[in-house]
Amino acid sequence: MSFTKTALLPVPPDEAFALLTQPERLRRWQTVSAYVDLRAGGDYRWTISPGHVAAGAYREVEPGRRVVFGWGWDGSDDLPPDASIVTLIVEPTAGGSKVTLIHEGLNEEQAKLHAEGWNHYFERLERLATSGDAGPDEWAFVPEDMTPVTASEAVLAVIQPILRNLTPEDRPKPTPCAEFTAHDVGQHLLDSIGQLGALAGGSVVNPEHGSLENRVSVMAAQAIDAWRVVDLDGTVPGPGGDMPASFAAGILPLELALHGWDLAQASGQDVHISDELVGYLQTVAGSVVPASRRNGTFGPEVPADDNATPVDRLAAFAGRTPLRT
Repeated sequence: MSFTKTALLPVPPDEAFALLTQPERLRRWQTVSAYVDLRAGGDYRWTISPGHVAAGAYREVEPGRRVVFGWGWDGSDDLPPDASIVTLIVEPTAGGSKVTLIHEGLNEEQAKLHAEGWNHYFERLERLATSGDAGPDEWAFVPEDMTPVTASEAVLAVIQPILRNLTPEDRPKPTPCAEFTAHDVGQHLLDSIGQLGALAGGSVVNPEHGSLENRVSVMAAQAIDAWRVVDLDGTVPGPGGDMPASFAAGILPLELALHGWDLAQASGQDVHISDELVGYLQTVAGSVVPASRRNGTFGPEVPADDNATPVDRLAAFAGRTPLRT
């Protein structure tokens, strides 16, 4: 069976094609992270939502016009990578571009499930092309199976819009981290992601170009991939000797969440995060924060206001006082 979907976008064909193929654009409407080798025979790997990774290889690429690629899911026996075919066609229209998606090689149940998915994400694509902002993706709010890896993916989805909305004027602004400007927090976050990926034995490379959102997204995806293959029941080598892998892995989503909150406070933005995800992070913080206070990583817990949100309470537990209430 196959599924076909069209969208009319008020942007020229080259921009429509970029929205469908470039990682920075894909993260705005369809993916949490995206690796793309856009050439015939090149691989792609997209984390669509926490715990759900689509992968395959490109079959045909006509820049600005058409792309054909295999589609399937990591870890799936039912529809593994490259088991079906997606074709995306971009055509000019009087008002911009028409995008046609054809997804072939599906059984009846797969076609039904993928129709739901493509309808959801094409609505976000149209919203992005029309308004410049697709908004938070509710499908990324609560992972089906909460682990350090899926929690990291969910938190990354939460902070990407915050990072994307930062401006040069925000760089020197104060943050809830004493003596750290927004620029300092961003640099510290990049360093932390690199170190946490290295704990898992991964190689995390800072792109050193593009926006902070791009650098955090690329590096976090590399670190998450490293933790994805670690046995969390075992240990990993740490600065002071071996430590439980589950403990070390839990630091990554906590770092992303707290520093994302810091930058939101500095720039006057809100943090759109689910109570379920904050509850998981609070559990992680219950072991990570007290242990880290001994080396000065976190300050003493501070009181939270009566009207504080769950994420504000998490920040207060980590020693942060909000700049605004």
